[in-house]
Amino acid sequence: MKIMAVDFGDSRTGLACCDKTEFLASPLGIIEEKNFAKVAEKIAHAVMEYDAKMIVVGLPRNMDGSEGARAEKCRKLAKWLTNMLPEIPVEMWDERSTTVTAASILSDNAVYGKKRKEVLDAVAAQVILESFLAYRRNQQKQD
Repeated sequence: MKIMAVDFGDSRTGLACCDKTEFLASPLGIIEEKNFAKVAEKIAHAVMEYDAKMIVVGLPRNMDGSEGARAEKCRKLAKWLTNMLPEIPVEMWDERSTTVTAASILSDNAVYGKKRKEVLDAVAAQVILESFLAYRRNQQKQD
């Protein structure tokens, strides 16, 4: 099934989606918006446009596993998306170090400056989705 991942930020929100086989995760782009309700609407629109059947929202935890204000905002976003799209399941997924991993991927591919800023959050969403997909594959093997 197609799954969309969301890396929610105050100014930019990254989106990624996988193919129906859940094999390939690709960054879709970013939503440049600060208004919470508008971000939620744009995510919901993207979910419908890409025909995603599940949403994974990155949950930023501290390295000790605790949650702060940012995690609370992400949980609020997940709740809004659940209310806006009741037929689409919304999962929270630990996103610790995903932005660091995304930055490393971009550095390895010589993406710097303005271009880096434009894609960093979408690549972070891709990293979140790849982690979630790996977990799903592992769970299927254990069943």
